[in-house]
Amino acid sequence: MHRRQVILAGLAVAASAALAGCGDDGGGAAASGAGLRIGYQRFGGLSLVKARAAYPEATWSLFESGPALTEALKAGAIDLGQTGEAPPIFAAAAKIPFVIAGTSAPVPKGEAVLVKKARGFRTFADLRGRTVALNKGSNVNWLLVKLLEANRMTLADITVKYLKPAEGRPAFDNDQVDAWIIWDPYFALAEQPGVQVLADATGLANNREYLLVAPGALEKKADKLRAFLDAYQKTTTWGIANPKERAAILAPELKIDEPTTARALARSAQPLAPLTPAIGDELQAIADGFTRLQLIPGSVDMRARIDPRFAAELQ
Repeated sequence: MHRRQVILAGLAVAASAALAGCGDDGGGAAASGAGLRIGYQRFGGLSLVKARAAYPEATWSLFESGPALTEALKAGAIDLGQTGEAPPIFAAAAKIPFVIAGTSAPVPKGEAVLVKKARGFRTFADLRGRTVALNKGSNVNWLLVKLLEANRMTLADITVKYLKPAEGRPAFDNDQVDAWIIWDPYFALAEQPGVQVLADATGLANNREYLLVAPGALEKKADKLRAFLDAYQKTTTWGIANPKERAAILAPELKIDEPTTARALARSAQPLAPLTPAIGDELQAIADGFTRLQLIPGSVDMRARIDPRFAAELQ
């Protein structure tokens, strides 16, 4: 098996462990329930907080994707976690209780449609009648919707194959699918000779990161949440100001070589952004789009999920 496929398979195994047994990836005070139980994906701002030990009183649980993380919220296994823009909407449609306590600046270059150069595809429209792989309910699900819209296509014009990242990479490598819509760092790992970026989310989707918090943590751990979010903000600011050091610290955490880590971070690591009513409007528009396409059952009120109480810690 190719080395990078081994990495992806390892991520999937770790994600499964996180779901099955809370995926305890750290100890300390949090192990006894005194601290915060944090769900993270191997990338994004939370990975840097973990790698720098910027908030020691945490238990860290690893997830392969946002949908898996929101299932842990549903099960009461974590207090907070970070996902892209689509998982909160699918979670809200599934009646999972949570609020959105923070967000990032847009990350449109952090997700993309990958194809093989030899296939001769020039635009997304060339994928009409072809098979496209993506992770259902993740940020790339909304990118697919916007790409179809921009090219005057519908879901009926392509065959969608829902695959988790660890499944999508070998399917793409072995030409079992014609295109793969994926996010960093899986995106960066797949950028090999012969692979072409057909399109990213620029001009189509903001692809922000969102911090989701369980109601129980809001009630019982508000002070700890404030302390954590303050550490998260300071760590993110440090990482953006020190990109070389950030890549050196994160590469071992991500189990990815440093040049690949640096390339992914250069386009995908963004500062925190104010949690405003406009963010609620943005999420609501995405949710309404999923409802129109019957990708979620009925309508959901995403504006009601926005909780600005931690704005001061995230400035």
